[in-house]
Amino acid sequence: MSIPKESPKVKLISSLFSAEDQLIKNAIKQMEGYFGSVDWVSEKLVFDRTEYYAREMGWPLFRRFVSFSKLISPDSLVDIKLLTNAIENVHLARKKRRINIDPGYISLERLVLATGKNYTHRIYLDKGTYADLTLIFHAGTFMPLVWTYPDYADEKVIRYFNMVRAGYLHHLRQEEKDNHA
Repeated sequence: MSIPKESPKVKLISSLFSAEDQLIKNAIKQMEGYFGSVDWVSEKLVFDRTEYYAREMGWPLFRRFVSFSKLISPDSLVDIKLLTNAIENVHLARKKRRINIDPGYISLERLVLATGKNYTHRIYLDKGTYADLTLIFHAGTFMPLVWTYPDYADEKVIRYFNMVRAGYLHHLRQEEKDNHA
């Protein structure tokens, strides 16, 4: 019989994309108001793997990934997704989104994104939010799955997430060392 225990804290990450780079920067500042300081921001990336959002948000689209210093409980992902949806809604223009914010987390084993869309590999959490298992960590690197979005499967993006995971692992080791001191 397995004995339930609390999950370790995880590393909060997010993707933000928009046609307006300054809006991405402003939304990151808003997120810091809720989730604490950002400890890493990617370079500005072209978001061109799909034109799905172009009609609503304009073109070209740009993306930044971020990670936050403070670790979170994985079960807070639903409330985080609802908060990021609220930030998106603050910036609506004529009832259309100008920014897309996709929060998630990195654990030692996986990268999970929050979404409001159901699909075969997504697990319902609560309040209309699903967990999307996007990448798994295997043999020293994050690896995509058959359903992983192509932009998350990109080698450069995987290197980013490997770097964030390494920082997260260092953080966990430092906490453990401090707790035993």
